[in-house]
Amino acid sequence: MLLSIVIPAYNEAACLGETLVNLDRARALLDSNDDTQTEIIVVDNDSDDATAEVARACGATVAFEKQHNVAEVRNSGARVAHGDVLVFVDADIVVPVQLLARIAETMSDATCLGGAVDTHYRPQKIVVRVYLEGWRILGKLLGMAQGATQFCRRDSFMALKGYDETLFMGEDVDFYWRLRRFATRQNARVVFIKDLKVVPSTRRFDQWQLWRILLWTNPLVVLMFRRRKSCLEGWYRAAPR
Repeated sequence: MLLSIVIPAYNEAACLGETLVNLDRARALLDSNDDTQTEIIVVDNDSDDATAEVARACGATVAFEKQHNVAEVRNSGARVAHGDVLVFVDADIVVPVQLLARIAETMSDATCLGGAVDTHYRPQKIVVRVYLEGWRILGKLLGMAQGATQFCRRDSFMALKGYDETLFMGEDVDFYWRLRRFATRQNARVVFIKDLKVVPSTRRFDQWQLWRILLWTNPLVVLMFRRRKSCLEGWYRAAPR
């Protein structure tokens, strides 16, 4: 099995190196237990900083995508990947060392088409932490899974035509829902890994005012405006680095 780890990255030079170091630790554990191979592809989303240089220095393959649309960035990485399993990981998260070994173990079952890994946010503000935890729990009840870490068999990904490039927000939840429906039709399954958690960066939540957090993380807002490119442009401009 070859795991292709695809990392979309926009101006992530400050955080990407740590993420790649943690992934290397996970790769080392995988190599000691399994004959599964890995490759890492960082898709530079027209960054203004040294994102590409950091990726190369850490041994990753670098691809480029100019369009500011996370769905297109992820799909670009999938097109240059060689693996039979695609693993999509955000550029600014902390991954547990067991992550890749667990994904490889999960995907060794031919009835599993893919899945996602649970998240744990640690914002500085207690009220934001409680708010995000509430949405995380509700999301699990509704069968939602964020794109911080998602994985999928290549053939299933291609059958679904990847992430929906007409969406500028919420493309990760949309893909996971479509993957679940596809698995049901194939008498297969998807797996949501709960006992391992990735820790996303909370830079936005630590710096933004509460009203902005409530706006950008509200699923109803995402559902209503997810096809409006202007919303995505605001997200890119507002990203603190």
